[in-house]
Amino acid sequence: MRALVFGARGAVGSAASAALRQNGHEVVGAGRRAPEDGVAIDASTSAGRARLRVEAARADVVLDASGLESAAVQAAVGVTPLVDVSATALHLERLATGVPEGGAVLLGAGIAPGLSTVLIRALDPQPGEEIDVAIMLGAGEAHGPAAVEWTMRLAGDDVYAAPEAYPVANLRSRRKFPLLDGTLREHLRADFPDDLLVGRPLGVGVRSWLALDSRLATAALRLVGAVPSLAPLLRHAPHLGGEAWSVTAVKRGSTRPLTATGEGQSGATGRLAAIAAERLVELQLRGAVTTADAVRFDELERAGDIRVTGMSAIGAEVDGSKGAFHNSKRYRRHRFPQPIGQRRSLS
Repeated sequence: MRALVFGARGAVGSAASAALRQNGHEVVGAGRRAPEDGVAIDASTSAGRARLRVEAARADVVLDASGLESAAVQAAVGVTPLVDVSATALHLERLATGVPEGGAVLLGAGIAPGLSTVLIRALDPQPGEEIDVAIMLGAGEAHGPAAVEWTMRLAGDDVYAAPEAYPVANLRSRRKFPLLDGTLREHLRADFPDDLLVGRPLGVGVRSWLALDSRLATAALRLVGAVPSLAPLLRHAPHLGGEAWSVTAVKRGSTRPLTATGEGQSGATGRLAAIAAERLVELQLRGAVTTADAVRFDELERAGDIRVTGMSAIGAEVDGSKGAFHNSKRYRRHRFPQPIGQRRSLS
């Protein structure tokens, strides 16, 4: 297929472009500054949006890794399937309500949301159940300005579309989750949109929690949550820690979590977004969908160095993204649930 990657010069966009090319697809990179063998598109100008409209019409799929979080990008893309790499709930909800007739948008491709939604679905949650998603990111990895700004916006703001009946402030509530080595690590409540994307539609309460692999860096986030005026200091924070990440999904009251681990958040996000783009086109999905609607649990290993361990909700051992779980009839029956776009609303 022909893929237009918007934001191709960034860490996520370049990883997605490389993965798509490796799988034999034609990739056209785009950004405010033209990538090598790509096109210059400034989506903040009318001329840039016109150019985006032309390039999108020539593509089979558009992957937006620009971090702009602009509805104008979606409008310019039109009916060409769009994969959006964003973790901002309000932006994703707007995209879901703005899909043109005959178009498609995959909301939040990457690690969280994205891989996290696949893990949540794999637990086969039933209405009324509650799920915690514990996300640990490597504090030693240098991220682009969009990722830093997203983290800064959390401070002083409430979790968007939280399952609680009362406001929940970001980076203030604390909860400890076990790591694969058995140690407990404190996580902070954070506004990843998994509850909006899969929790609400399934009638399940999903709460997301964030930690960094450096305890000192996590403590700094907790301080920023308590004193939001300190948030700009995150732009100058030293990179203390490594590049390993993990995402764990577990039902409350259960001791059988599913955990995905890997190295390099940006690279894994880009590779997962590339897989999502392939599946979105291959399955010809329409409307607003999530990664869990497009990517099967047993396809996660295609994103490179990702390992899934734990116990599934139906009691089958899962190790290395393979095992009896993936062959279960119960799982195959729920591979492609009803996309968000076929529901009346996200709420």
